[in-house]
Amino acid sequence: MVRRMSVKPTVLKLGGSVITNKEKPLTPDLQAIERLADEISQAKVSSLILVHGGGSFGHPVAERYNIAEGFVDPSQILGFSQTHLAMTLLNSWVMEALISHNIPAVEVHSSSCVVTKAGRIVNMELKPLKKMLKMGFVPVLYGDAVLDAEKGFAILSGDQLVSSLAIKLGACRIIMGADVDGLYTADPKTDSSAHLIDHITLEELKSLKHKIEGSKATDVTGGMLGKMLEVKLTIEHDIETVIVNATKSGRVYKALKGEKVIGTIIEKGETVE
Repeated sequence: MVRRMSVKPTVLKLGGSVITNKEKPLTPDLQAIERLADEISQAKVSSLILVHGGGSFGHPVAERYNIAEGFVDPSQILGFSQTHLAMTLLNSWVMEALISHNIPAVEVHSSSCVVTKAGRIVNMELKPLKKMLKMGFVPVLYGDAVLDAEKGFAILSGDQLVSSLAIKLGACRIIMGADVDGLYTADPKTDSSAHLIDHITLEELKSLKHKIEGSKATDVTGGMLGKMLEVKLTIEHDIETVIVNATKSGRVYKALKGEKVIGTIIEKGETVE
């Protein structure tokens, strides 16, 4: 039996705002999904983990049943199931596009391998993921409703999944595919004076945190602020993170290839004593 060389994986996150129309419930952006699957295929990354967000699939259903608040009423049980079903529907579009582009993708249900406590991951079954990576598969996970040791259940964001997977599996880097070019000095959607930050250190990121606002669309996982709080954890483990605009053709491809691309690079930088 031929053993594949052990290579540190790259973790790619595709935001829900990129692969769905967040203003229209249960509406995938099939053109974007197809284009991104092609870019991933062309990049030929040797070891890759893909995580995608919920966008207009998971978030509206989760909010309707207050799943993020935990179990308080029996009616939420069905809401948990409906939230998970919505995410599997979106995931099916993603999986079909990946496999049609000859990417050996295998979906991994977050709700079946993760348990949280007060919304934070405390247990994640990694053995199947490690085996998949060793054999050359591309595990595909997504934000989902999961069981919680303290609250009964909770919403696990794709961003927390990214940071946890990157740290636990020793990723070489993280690529965050968002619907903006990267981090800005202010919200570029509302402030015309905002300018792109092409490089930032962990300490600089902490000082910028109070300026970052979430999306106006329904997002039960914290928007851009939530992303930065999770990225902070991976940067502390010396895992470089690149934020690129995945709605722009070729950006994800260039990031996966390690080429120069418009975006924001976040790294640890020198520690000041």
